[in-house]
Amino acid sequence: MSRILVVEDNANLAFGLMTSLELEGHEVVLAEDGAAGLRAALESRPDLLILDLMLPGMDGYRVLKALREAGAAVPVLILTARGEEADKVLGFRLGADDYVTKPFGLLELLARVGALLRRGGGGAASAAAPAVERFGEVEVDPGSRMVRRRGEEVALTPKEFDLLWALLRRRGGVAARLELLAEVWGHRAAVMTRTVDMHVAQLRRKLEEDPAEPRHIVTVWKAGYRLAP
Repeated sequence: MSRILVVEDNANLAFGLMTSLELEGHEVVLAEDGAAGLRAALESRPDLLILDLMLPGMDGYRVLKALREAGAAVPVLILTARGEEADKVLGFRLGADDYVTKPFGLLELLARVGALLRRGGGGAASAAAPAVERFGEVEVDPGSRMVRRRGEEVALTPKEFDLLWALLRRRGGVAARLELLAEVWGHRAAVMTRTVDMHVAQLRRKLEEDPAEPRHIVTVWKAGYRLAP
């Protein structure tokens, strides 16, 4: 059973989401405003956060920013009527893992919830888990999904970790943006390629000595990205 926190001020929608998620076997916690949602996210440590943007008092962007600044790596699915590209880019820049606009199909939403829970799930590493990988001063343990730099743990969002691992698995090979979108986000079309750039920028900020002059997460002009040792 996974614990899912739903931060949504529309009571009817929140109740419908809770009912559908509970039928899928999840435990659901509801919060009706941003401040309550932030407290619940920090105190109850949910496995997934479904976050509306247009919330009373403290909007969803501020909730997300505060969560990431506090080091919380909980997967976040934004669920909102604000579907402009600028809104999506800002959400991903602040650390969102997925973005669904209203109105939405319930089956699609449940599929996205399941995908985020699988990617963000903890648990013991199996005997067949890939070995720990290293580059520069960074150590990546795929079994526990933990990343350390100079021995200190670095908090990555699930999507940031998936992106880093996708680059690591290529052993220095170039990964095109569309390849990364398909592998990490599941997109099959050429949409939101800036999403990759935003997440790469976040990885550089967290893992590079000088994010403006990255040594390891390298841009390959007109091709994509690669990871240098």
